[in-house]
Amino acid sequence: MMEKFNQPPAPGARLAAVTPVTGRQIASLRTTWLRITCLRATWLTTTWLLAALLLAGCDAHGEPQAAAPPPPEVDVATVAAEPITLTETFTGRIEAPETVALRPRVSGYVDEIAFTEGQLVKAGDLLFQIDPRPYAARVDAAKAALAQARSQRQLADVEASRSRRLIGRHMISQEQHDQRQAAAQDARAREAQARAALTSAELDLAYTRVTAPISGRIGRALVTRGNLASADQTLLTTLVSVDPLYVYFDSNESGAENTLASVDPDHPVVVRVSLTGESGFPHRGRLDFVDNRIDPTTGTLTYRAVLDNPDGRIRPGQFARVEMPVAALTAALLIDRQAVLTNQDRRFVYRVADDNSVTPQPVVTGAAVGDRVVIRDGLAPGDRIVVNGTQKIYAPGMTISPHPVEPRPVDQQPTDPQPAAQGALAARS
Repeated sequence: MMEKFNQPPAPGARLAAVTPVTGRQIASLRTTWLRITCLRATWLTTTWLLAALLLAGCDAHGEPQAAAPPPPEVDVATVAAEPITLTETFTGRIEAPETVALRPRVSGYVDEIAFTEGQLVKAGDLLFQIDPRPYAARVDAAKAALAQARSQRQLADVEASRSRRLIGRHMISQEQHDQRQAAAQDARAREAQARAALTSAELDLAYTRVTAPISGRIGRALVTRGNLASADQTLLTTLVSVDPLYVYFDSNESGAENTLASVDPDHPVVVRVSLTGESGFPHRGRLDFVDNRIDPTTGTLTYRAVLDNPDGRIRPGQFARVEMPVAALTAALLIDRQAVLTNQDRRFVYRVADDNSVTPQPVVTGAAVGDRVVIRDGLAPGDRIVVNGTQKIYAPGMTISPHPVEPRPVDQQPTDPQPAAQGALAARS
């Protein structure tokens, strides 16, 4: 309406008589226009709100609500008591039972080296040959001296025999008789001396052959051909026995008391040995010695095990890990180590009730045995616990879907307690 009044006249049109409009009329027209605009905006807003509510109602009645998630599936094992032998692992060193520093018994020049360095040799094998000629000459001289002494002894025996006959006929004096008897005894002594000298010369000749006193592995030659080797001084080489070998290891003072009880001469304790670079404990040995005192400087007790080495592959001086039984438990509760959780300084497991709800159960753990751990307190045989899938449990008392699993086998020696340890060891954990 305002636009009508504000339009200019058309060209050439005659102006009609216009009634003058007052200011009050103009203000009234403006107020009416504003009311119409507000009513239209209100109607549009209401329309949009109703449409949104209708759409929301359609969505609410058109789609079903999401169903509750099913209980999480976790692995559950039943706790059972079983016999077990607890072990401890020690660090030790391989040593040879016999070590020989080979030196010559006679002096002389080395003529021959009759071995390959580093090889296995047997007792009696020739290793070095010292020039035997001077000693062979001494043997010949000793033989000649013995022959001479023997002839003199024979002559003296004849003189003594004749003297006994003559003294009976009173044909010689007593003094002559005594002299001939003494000469015979002296001749016999000289013969014995010559025989001993021959034996010594023959020994010296034999000592020019330096042989292996034991079977084992020989080291490198420290003297080459043509060099002078002095008796009892020059080191020729070293020789160590290789089968069997000793494994020496130490236990601290706190663990020595229980371990001592497991040593029985009638039932040698079996130990397992692992060398550098080996997985597990592939070698078997037997404990044969425990020292008679604890070293006051280190607070340790020394043990020794015998290790068979028929192929000579293991070398003296190697480091070894030794697993030795220290306690025998007839009814131990073993569970998977991954089932034990920690909350600050508290250890617990999730125990499964009859209605398949789970609750945290505090436990006291003991010694680890392979991938399992001994439970000293907190569980009883027949309890069900969660061993895998604990990350799916987010609240105590929640329900789970149990998946029964068998306990994993223990990675150790057979669980039957050894006769020497059973009944003699307190349960250590």
